[in-house]
Amino acid sequence: MVLNEPSDAPPVPERTSPIGLESYISGTTLISGDGPAWKDVFVQIFSRSRVQHPFLVPAVAEPLIVWVMSGSATVEERDLGGEWAVSRVSVGDFFLTRSPAPYEMRWQADGDQPFQVVHLYVSVPLFDKVVREMLGKAGGNVTLKDVSGGRDTTISHILSLFHGELVTEGGGSALFVEGLAQSLAVHLVRHYVGADAEARAQNALPGSKLRRAIAFMAARLDQPFDLNSLAHEVGMSEFHFSRLFKKSTGASPSRYFIRQRVAKAQQLLQETDASIIVIGMTVGYSSPSHFAQIFRRETGLSPSDYRRD
Repeated sequence: MVLNEPSDAPPVPERTSPIGLESYISGTTLISGDGPAWKDVFVQIFSRSRVQHPFLVPAVAEPLIVWVMSGSATVEERDLGGEWAVSRVSVGDFFLTRSPAPYEMRWQADGDQPFQVVHLYVSVPLFDKVVREMLGKAGGNVTLKDVSGGRDTTISHILSLFHGELVTEGGGSALFVEGLAQSLAVHLVRHYVGADAEARAQNALPGSKLRRAIAFMAARLDQPFDLNSLAHEVGMSEFHFSRLFKKSTGASPSRYFIRQRVAKAQQLLQETDASIIVIGMTVGYSSPSHFAQIFRRETGLSPSDYRRD
């Protein structure tokens, strides 16, 4: 299957290989790890364009780490048709994904340093082997936690060592690279596969996190919607919180928040004598006309008609 793109862009497949993925992202490939020393991992170093307009990222089967080695940027991600989730990243920050579906990205680098990143793919055979030995199950039956703009000193150290081998004359030591690859795979299984990840595999936000998110929104209906604070409350990145919240509730977090506001307004209109202006302000709308517009859109009635009914 091929995803639809604008007519001036090449078609983007739903899935691709690590080598194929680089053709969909603008920038320059500085160096790639190949040859016999790199059979368990595929490592590339890129110098990225300072401004990347939205593009579709095909899914890959291999666990992928993207590690920032130079510069800083504002990176945004979203599911197809979803909301943009923002991450500010700088040297040492990383992304981890094994997404089963394509998603969309864009970014803008800042500062004087070039925006350079390492892409590291753990081979499926190595990942499966480590999962079997550590968890007693097939690698395809576990899901890695998604991380956007995270920081992990162990991952940074291992990727720094990979970089050193990558630029070594002769392509690096096969024995050393093999040991690094196994250490990295073990670290991923220990720290990024677990109860949360298993819940994600079922395409739903864990119940405790969902309840906490809904309660967090309900307590702040008079304040502007803040996706960053909401995702932080449940310990997730904005991008992956938005994805799982929508799968759990059928609505994006911002849409659900609006529905909470309207439901609270309905309750106040029926159960209190407060003025419509005060009720609108109570649920976050300082403009009476804006409140009436949102209320009518969600209920089919104006606030005054709803109160009369």
